[in-house]
Amino acid sequence: MALIKRTDLASLMEGDSTIPPSQVFLFFGERFLCKESANEIQEWLLKTCPGSVHTIDGDREDPGQTLARLMSYSLLPGRQIYRVTDSRIFHTKTVLSAMWGKAAQSFASGRPNPARRHLQSMFQAAGIKAEGPTPLTEIQSSEWKKIFGFDKPPENLEWADQLIRESEDTRKAHGAELVDRFIESFDKGLPTGNILILTTETIDKRQRLFTYLKKYCTVIDCSVTPGAGMAAQKEQKEVLKEMMLKTLEDFQKKIEPRAMDLLFERVGFHPVAMVMETEKLAHFVGKKPTINCDDLAEIVGRSREDALYELTDAFSKKQAGRTLTILNRLLEQGIHALAILSTMRNYLRKHLIYRSLQMRSSPLWRTGMNAREFQNNYLPALKKTGEWEEQLKGHPYALFMSFTKASEYSCSILKRWMSMLLKAEFRLKGSPLPQQLVLEELFLSMLKQRPKAP
Repeated sequence: MALIKRTDLASLMEGDSTIPPSQVFLFFGERFLCKESANEIQEWLLKTCPGSVHTIDGDREDPGQTLARLMSYSLLPGRQIYRVTDSRIFHTKTVLSAMWGKAAQSFASGRPNPARRHLQSMFQAAGIKAEGPTPLTEIQSSEWKKIFGFDKPPENLEWADQLIRESEDTRKAHGAELVDRFIESFDKGLPTGNILILTTETIDKRQRLFTYLKKYCTVIDCSVTPGAGMAAQKEQKEVLKEMMLKTLEDFQKKIEPRAMDLLFERVGFHPVAMVMETEKLAHFVGKKPTINCDDLAEIVGRSREDALYELTDAFSKKQAGRTLTILNRLLEQGIHALAILSTMRNYLRKHLIYRSLQMRSSPLWRTGMNAREFQNNYLPALKKTGEWEEQLKGHPYALFMSFTKASEYSCSILKRWMSMLLKAEFRLKGSPLPQQLVLEELFLSMLKQRPKAP
């Protein structure tokens, strides 16, 4: 029926309150915003007609079984809402590398069943035919790249073939056939009172099911423009402002404009962290009606600005004990694990850019270059190239110190650390492990590796 922005949800729900605009809702984009928007639709649906909610974890879902439940008449009274988080039906080749990473991690940690599910999802998304896949060990590297869209892993893949051989579901309908079944069922019509709510972070808008849902169902775009451009930052700030003011309204609090800007700066674009920090501030001020900058400095100042800087400083000096101490303090103060990963990602990305610039033949980076030579010769020459202008802004001496630190690493180790960060992010989002354990393992694994190439 429509593709609408998240901000238009209120208008949608102000319509006919007895009949939903469709029986299928798809939310895609930023994870937290998808969750909050889906909560609003869910509450609205149950308010107009009470019923039951059936929550389904996409990582553990059998889409065929979900469809069967959706097409069946329930013995329970009222509306039956089936809410699926990250349904496998939307997995495409764009996310195959991530699925393989999850499968390998699950198997390495002694969890073969989750590893098998991730492999099945990968085959479905790749469109592997129903008569069964060729053993992974027999697929040539060039053919692997064509099928899965990423380079074939160098390790022995017999473990994956063994899991697939043991699976009873390998020969079930692959992704394309499953999409046909969903579309055919939606065309026939769902039983009255059955509602499907789907949420997913990433989606291929060219996928046939997405095109169908956009035309005949209700699709809500919860995405936010990424990047550090002016337009992107403006949109991100508006989202954070909405999250903050909504949270403060629940506590009947207000915040000074200057304190609001400072909070945006220190938290960054992390809607979950913004809600958590705002709640902490509301509790901290007690009966005070308004939050000011002093309150912010007391609660959030060290968390975001000082402690996160201390974390990267301790990491750069290979001080494992100090790194873990600061990490634990950040987690205790409520800083979200994904915000910590984002800080490390920005830190490593900056050093990777600087290190790649140093490897150029012109202008020539020289080991032992002093600050004066850097400021008077090297930096102006770099800026003349017109590349990475945003990363070359700031005080020249601060840039000199960053370039000096970057020269201690190799590009290969920086890229390896970026890959480790990505794997840790998947574990935080898709495994039951405590976030402290995931982050501690990540930092210890990174710190034990040599910073320089042989």
